Amino acid sequence: MPELPDVLAYLTALEPRVAGRRLERVSIAKPFVLRTAEPPPGALEGKRVVELRRIGKRIALGLDGDLWAVIHLMIAGRLRWRDADAATPPSALASLTFETGTLVLTEAGSKRRASLHVVKGSDALRAFDAGGIDPLACDAEAFRRALTAENRTLKRALTDPRILSGIGNAYSDEILHAAKLSPVLLASKLDASQWDRLFEAVRHTLELWIDRLGSEARRKFPSKVTAFRPEMAVHGRFGKPCPRCGAPIQRIRYADNETDYCPRCQTDGKILADRSLSRLLKNDFPRTLEELESLQRRA
Repeated sequence: MPELPDVLAYLTALEPRVAGRRLERVSIAKPFVLRTAEPPPGALEGKRVVELRRIGKRIALGLDGDLWAVIHLMIAGRLRWRDADAATPPSALASLTFETGTLVLTEAGSKRRASLHVVKGSDALRAFDAGGIDPLACDAEAFRRALTAENRTLKRALTDPRILSGIGNAYSDEILHAAKLSPVLLASKLDASQWDRLFEAVRHTLELWIDRLGSEARRKFPSKVTAFRPEMAVHGRFGKPCPRCGAPIQRIRYADNETDYCPRCQTDGKILADRSLSRLLKNDFPRTLEELESLQRRA
């Protein structure tokens, strides 16, 4: 799922293409993608884009008359840009056509999670804000208060949109690796030095990827927005060596998500229980990095 750095990269690419431009046509190719009835999509046509905004992991285009097109890409949704003379791809769910080109919403797979909402007014727009604080705009104390408001593990606290705005599965893994903290450590158990490391890791990790993806987006419209990037330290790198210590990256899998971590850097050598794998291996499930390495030598 595109997260804060990815959403900002899209906005960086969209700014010179649509800001101040008139939206000429809205086409809804797949009815399921439109999640509102009033105002109708046609109400956007003929209006100029006056603002681009990130709302959590959503992209909001503000148009004349306080009208908003709010796009949520979810896991598999992506935005494509087609020049004015290019055909709209058959995979399009919806498209917004400007004089400069066409913004196309697509989605891989068949789960139909991507969405487009058309709303009017600030109250309707605020309904999309889950209430999480901006991790790059808050100070260290506000950050600590937000993460300890409920008794959550660090992984769950970082990815809860009611706590922090825009952080998901991928960047939370990178943040926790940078901070050398376990994903299952309770936020309430952190000491002062751990809070300092976590706060710094959030800012450093997000700023690093915002700069990196923003630089790419200024050169060309993002075409490979993915949660798995070769430059990442742990996310999506199960079994590969940790770039800091060389230990094999481990994971916890659940539903459509996974948590990736380094057992040596983050969990004092402990292997965290993966529900499905530990159920399968039972007593043979390795509890420590040493047990894992012993199993690998015998394999």
